[in-house]
Amino acid sequence: MAFRKTHSVAVAAALLLGGCAFTDNALFPSLSPEPSSSSSSKVAPPPSLGTTTFTAPQVTPGEPTGTFVGQKVAGLRNDLGQLQTTLSNQSNQLQTIRGQIVQDSQGYHGTVAAIEARLQLGTTPGNPILVQQWNDCQKGLDRIGEDVLQMNRLSTEVASTSGLAAYLLDSVRAARGLSGAVDEDHRQLRVLEDETNGTTVLIERLLSELSSDVQRQQQYVANERNNLNTMALAIKNGQFYGSSLANTPLAPTPLAPAAMAPTPLAGSTDRPLVVIRFDRPNVAYEDALYTAVKGALDRRPNAVFDVVAVAPTGGTPGTAALGETAARRNAEAVIRSLSQMGLPSDRVRISSLSSADAVSGEVRVFVR
Repeated sequence: MAFRKTHSVAVAAALLLGGCAFTDNALFPSLSPEPSSSSSSKVAPPPSLGTTTFTAPQVTPGEPTGTFVGQKVAGLRNDLGQLQTTLSNQSNQLQTIRGQIVQDSQGYHGTVAAIEARLQLGTTPGNPILVQQWNDCQKGLDRIGEDVLQMNRLSTEVASTSGLAAYLLDSVRAARGLSGAVDEDHRQLRVLEDETNGTTVLIERLLSELSSDVQRQQQYVANERNNLNTMALAIKNGQFYGSSLANTPLAPTPLAPAAMAPTPLAGSTDRPLVVIRFDRPNVAYEDALYTAVKGALDRRPNAVFDVVAVAPTGGTPGTAALGETAARRNAEAVIRSLSQMGLPSDRVRISSLSSADAVSGEVRVFVR
């Protein structure tokens, strides 16, 4: 999905109004807002499906020879015909399921695009029209999930057919060792072996393509469920975010030792990625939080985040205790927001501290 970048002045103003501020971070010098560029809602298409139709050529007929081996050949030829019929039926089932997936995906993505377009243009928090559309998306994704489940069941059936094909091929080869055969029996067995082997290859290709389809579609459905969770939060706040943070891939190579150094939790001299000041009720921080965390993950997919509850010092012991409780509660709310955005719980840790720099309760988010 497209990720919006706005002019630095506009971003700074929005963050200050929302009680939330970006700060430069030594680990992420490139996280400062970049020059504006146009953006639009761009729904990622579903993964492509295979297109092969698997049809085996007809079995070559043979003349009876009157021998026992000839009778065995006729029985094996009949078995091959039944195997090819099964292959054809399973191939047709696959095409039907593929067509259903395409149809259901088009309906689902059409609704997703409508929701994202409305969010980007601006809407009210909890817009009931978007809520209903989100429910329709959930049902649409469930239908795609059921399509994938049917494809998975078909994969199991094709695997069984593959086992039968291997057994039939072994039987044809074993028949060449039977006594009492004439030359015509062996000629027909060679033809039958070639055709059985070709059918076996087709079945294996069907199984391979089917397995690839199932794997891609299962991952796609899992990613879209994460995106729907993030979209639910966006509808709740009436703001467009983007794809789920859970769908950010991990880096394929380990980080350099210097980059892996953790950010200290208490009394840190490192500057936080985000500071959320809870100096008034209902601070709208989630848009800025998503922007900062998404940018950090884009630059370092293995990033882990420290959420620090910061309470002001001073005042009576009772006032200090209330401030610490409020700061901790706000930090827990930030963690819930990150979870709704799709950030896995094992990539977030929480702590608390008191600071003379904090005028009111704050939550600071660090990257490590």
